[in-house]
Amino acid sequence: MTPENKGTAQLTIAMVLSGTLGLFVVESGASPFNVVFFRVLFGALALGTYVVARGWLRGHGFTPRTLGLAVLGGVFIVFNWVLLFESYRNTSISVATVVYHTQPFYVVLLGALLFRERLTAAKAGWIGVAFAGLVLVSGVTPADFTGGGSYLTGIGQALLAALLYGLSTLVTKRITGVRPHLIALVQVLVGIPLLLPFADFGAMRGTGWDWGWLAGLGLIHTGVMYVLMYAAYAKLPTAKIAVLAFVYPAVAMVMDWAVYGHHIGLVQALGVPLIVAASLKVTLARTPAAAPAPRTAARAPEAASRTATPAASEA
Repeated sequence: MTPENKGTAQLTIAMVLSGTLGLFVVESGASPFNVVFFRVLFGALALGTYVVARGWLRGHGFTPRTLGLAVLGGVFIVFNWVLLFESYRNTSISVATVVYHTQPFYVVLLGALLFRERLTAAKAGWIGVAFAGLVLVSGVTPADFTGGGSYLTGIGQALLAALLYGLSTLVTKRITGVRPHLIALVQVLVGIPLLLPFADFGAMRGTGWDWGWLAGLGLIHTGVMYVLMYAAYAKLPTAKIAVLAFVYPAVAMVMDWAVYGHHIGLVQALGVPLIVAASLKVTLARTPAAAPAPRTAARAPEAASRTATPAASEA
């Protein structure tokens, strides 16, 4: 098997795992703050064990500046997860995931706003197409604005989660010379003290087998998934990574339909290809004035923690 084929298999598996994230969150029965707290707790154990076993703590490459950036990125990532998981409850896994997949557009817009990165007319146009698709996918009607329902709140939570993910991505892109596994480890470690005041341990009494879902979020969706993603990124071109990233929302929508009977309507479905096409165009657009993407010490692309990607996540 060639390195690229191996990377394709690794990233496909990682994106399939990411697509099952919503199932684990819902089936755990825990509040979003509790879910994220135990995800970062179990995730830190998984990633920490892997990093120590590989001997990467020695010569980690962090400086006070890059460690501070990793911590800041962790703050964004942790609350991004909380908002996304809240959105699952107020909308559905399918709708929340597709809305959340507007992350690449926030990265471009925030980069232009905060760091004066070049925003071409073509990118701006495709972002407009994406948000037209977002309006269709959301299925929001005028009644949602006057009825005070939770659905509109859920859409807003997914959008805000995507915004926080975009901020984390921009911050993490500025960390060089550090393995992405170590950055992800710092980010989940940050979440433990950050979420401790919000965790309701009393609500976890008698949880029973639901602990398995919470452990899975940390061990599988944060430990195994991240290791697979970062290994794949070092072997794959950007174009293939961008295309395979859409395995995540596709699997999430299938899981939501198969397990809970939720599916998006015909009009909503019309927005999905608009978001997919725009995301690929923005992600793969050539920007001649842009500097080369920073690389880690292991020559793997820098990446923020993904949900579903990753993502970090990803979700």
